[in-house]
Amino acid sequence: MDATHEVFNQPAPLADIDLFATHRPLRDALRCHAPSLDTAELARLGAAAGSAEMQAHARLANVHPPQLHTHDRVGRRIDTVEFHPSYHALMTLATGAGLHGTPWAGGAHAHLRRAAGFMLFTELEASTLCPISMTYAVTPALQGNAAVAAEWGPRLTSRAYDPRFVPAAQKAGVTMGMGMTEKQGGSDVRANTTQARHDGRDAWGERYRLVGHKWFFSAPMCDAFLVLAQAPAGLSCFFLPRWLPDGSVNAVRIQRLKDKLGNKANASSEVEFRDAHAWLVGEEGRGVPQILEMGTLTRLDCALGTSGLMRHALSQALNHTAQRSAFGKPLMAQPLMRNVLADLALESEAATALALRLAHAFDAAGDEHEALMRRLLTPVAKFWICKRGSHFAQEAMECLGGNGYVEEGGEGVMARIYREMPLNSIWEGAGNIMALDLLRALRKGGAMADALAAELEPARGAHAAFDRFAAGLPQRVDEAAEETEGRRLAQDVALAVQASLLRRHAPDFVFEAFCMSRLAGDWGHAFGTLPSRVDFDALIQRAMPTT
Repeated sequence: MDATHEVFNQPAPLADIDLFATHRPLRDALRCHAPSLDTAELARLGAAAGSAEMQAHARLANVHPPQLHTHDRVGRRIDTVEFHPSYHALMTLATGAGLHGTPWAGGAHAHLRRAAGFMLFTELEASTLCPISMTYAVTPALQGNAAVAAEWGPRLTSRAYDPRFVPAAQKAGVTMGMGMTEKQGGSDVRANTTQARHDGRDAWGERYRLVGHKWFFSAPMCDAFLVLAQAPAGLSCFFLPRWLPDGSVNAVRIQRLKDKLGNKANASSEVEFRDAHAWLVGEEGRGVPQILEMGTLTRLDCALGTSGLMRHALSQALNHTAQRSAFGKPLMAQPLMRNVLADLALESEAATALALRLAHAFDAAGDEHEALMRRLLTPVAKFWICKRGSHFAQEAMECLGGNGYVEEGGEGVMARIYREMPLNSIWEGAGNIMALDLLRALRKGGAMADALAAELEPARGAHAAFDRFAAGLPQRVDEAAEETEGRRLAQDVALAVQASLLRRHAPDFVFEAFCMSRLAGDWGHAFGTLPSRVDFDALIQRAMPTT
């Protein structure tokens, strides 16, 4: 008599799936760019990241956020952050998969393989990838200080993870972060006020003492950071370790942790430097070029991360609608829902294609065309993919109805995705910064227009809408649009390149649907407005997260 009802028509969570084997667009893109790539390691990561065990770690790392401890029990300053054990389990998996500095140790298609792994891991948990991404970006920048690079480089590329707060010399593997923005400047780092005073020279080169602050100092338990400060010759880049060579703790004071919308498992802090020791990286006054190089790599990761989150949100929507029935049949069989799911699948595949194309360019050192693609597509991919992410997550959440809006249980994954989505659009330069960066690259001249034309060539003649859309694009690139048109140009370059890539490594029905909707304009202003002649079922089946 205690039972009031039977629970039924509630979908089972999406768990214990192989994220790599079921991600057909990702595997097709890899085959296109690197036919000989050994994907065994990606297969292992895909199985681990899709497991119920690791999904439990992802949930726990987010519901038990980092805790700051400024002092010990007797009042000594300690400036440490305590993480839940699940955070360390996630970091162990990410570093073990070589998603941080490992590609810089060499190997064929190292950056493309790492990019695919980064996307797969994002489907598990995104916020722990902040220190992973920063380690990836700062590793090559350390070459500006040969002594530090020689000592720290092997640990940055190591697959060992050691969370202890001890000197780096006692660790097999380390992570690094960045400290760029300040209260008064944000993206305008030239407005930074942190001062660097020369303090001598030692085995690590020119040593300075830093006094000032950083407003966003993510992952403060990293072993070291690259930071910006004003030296006598201007804004400069410095290597700042948490522990000094003599075994003492550096004077980095963690003031508080940010209470963020999402990204809960990752600690983002505000810090002050009180005569903190740091070593010059590169030349005095050349800090901005140094961070632009790092920014290129973190912007790549923003595009990869958002693509991974899109895939994750899509998989959740597909899993739910395949099991949930309404009005006499499964949600997935309802005509309007089929349009929504097919449209989301199309957007997700296009994002995957563009992000991996950009990653492929980082493996081609010395290739002029690929160098131009890196410069052109980095701001384009970061702008467009990340801009689409929040809208995408909202539509995918709506597929789950009210269940998608709760934080509890399997459906809570969708709420976590939704809160995470805006971050990649903001971090490492918001939309206007990306548009300006694109225009800056174009106004320097060179062969950018010709390179874009060559990139689009494989799709010419395949669809009339593509030909019309692409016809005037190289000229617009060559003329470098007015600043007010920067966003529109970034959008159009992204769409044209996505279409060209889908022609190269997606089935014809994917390319056809993309051209009809995104290029010919037979599409509304919301997801789920594809024309009825699109093959909805084929798009949905290709995207299904189960084999």
